[in-house]
This record gives sequence, structure tokens and C-alpha cells, in this order.
Amino acid sequence: MRLVEPVVPAAPAAEAQEDMGDAGPAFAPDERGRGDARRAQDRRSSAATAPAERGSGLAELPDAQLVVLGARGDVSALEQLYRRHVAFAIHLATRIEGSARDVEDIVHDAFLRAYERLDDLVDPAAFRAWLGSIIVHKVRSRMRRARLLGVLGMGKSSEPVDLDALASPAASPHARAQIAQIYALLQTLPADDRIAWILRSVEGHDLETVAQMTDCSLATVKRRISRAQHFLDGHFVDSTSSEASS
Repeated sequence: MRLVEPVVPAAPAAEAQEDMGDAGPAFAPDERGRGDARRAQDRRSSAATAPAERGSGLAELPDAQLVVLGARGDVSALEQLYRRHVAFAIHLATRIEGSARDVEDIVHDAFLRAYERLDDLVDPAAFRAWLGSIIVHKVRSRMRRARLLGVLGMGKSSEPVDLDALASPAASPHARAQIAQIYALLQTLPADDRIAWILRSVEGHDLETVAQMTDCSLATVKRRISRAQHFLDGHFVDSTSSEASS
């Protein structure tokens, strides 16, 4: 079964992986009065970051440098990270959720969480993937909470599928019906199985990336995807095949 390519939001100003192998210059804190050598080092650091601090070169900086600047309190660098990756974040959250409802709140909370923990990011160049893992965690928590409330009779067990957010405007009625059916089936699965399958089969991430984003082992990811695929294979009804055989 294959999904019609959903609408992809406008691409960010620069891709997160534009310079994954270069962590950029080292930025040392501005400390004065510790000798000529230290002042010279500070001047070199200031010269390297001058374009960013003047606001006249942020768009050209790789994520690694923006993360370093953001961790030092550079609000303009944080704003650039948001502009560069917000479309990706909304796209990812919508695909997993199956609906655009509350996605903006999820993305907002995810960025705040990322900003608070920039110092914890081991590889500053991996900001995009790291942000994706935070999105996955927050969507998973929301799905589990909604499922629990549904079981307790305190809320809806699932959200309606938002086809306008998932399907291309050019998708045929048949393709839209298939997408709706797939997501309706996915909503009945455990959150972890659903998320793993979507990241692999819809988003197209490799297994190692899915494991990283869901914070589990490769073997666990494979089991989750296999369970979800087996369930979909057993319950998905292709109306075209049914009509052809009748």
C-alpha cells in the first residue's frame, strides 16, 4: 500500500543538513582582563560571529553555529533556527497525528523545550534530527493521554483524520479514501507502533533514524513496524481490488 504524497509545507530557508560535518568556529565567551592572549582570542571569536551579531548573515550560518550562538543567548540565532525548521516540525507532527489540530501548540512547546536544552545537544549540527525526536516525544505523550481519556470515557478515543492536511490537492477521491482508511486503522494501534510505522513508511526515514527519534533500539523499532504492517495488511481493504474481483 502506498500513500499519495501529502502536501509539503514551503521549504525552510536552508536545510538542516547543509553542513553536517562542520561544527563551525569555536565561540568562546567574551571575557576581559585576562591577558593579551585571551583578549586576542576573544577578538578572533568576535570577528567570527560579527555577521550574526549584526543580523547580516544568520541565514547563511549552518545549524551548528546557530546552536552555539543560541546557547549563549543570541535571540536572533534562535529565531533563525525556528524559521529554518518550523515547516519541518509542523509537517512531521501533522503526519504522525493525522490531523493539524493542536499541531501548532505541539511545535511551539517542542521549540521551547529545545531552546531550554541547547547545552545538552552533543552534536550542534544535528539540531533538526534532535528537534524531530522532541516532536515525536510530545506527540506520543498526547496520543497516550487521549487514548487513556477515551478509555475512561472522559474524551474522544481518536481525532478525525484531516485529509486536507495529509493528502495532495491533486489526489483522487480513491487515494484520499485510502489515506483516510490507513490513518483510521493506525489510530487503533498503540502509539509506539503507529509512530514507528509512520516515520518509516510515510516519512521515509531509515531504521537507524527511526530508532534515534523514538529513543529505542533498532530491534524494538523493527518489531513495532512489523506489528503495525501486519495489522494494516490484515485490515486494509482496497476497493479497487474488491471491485475487480467481483
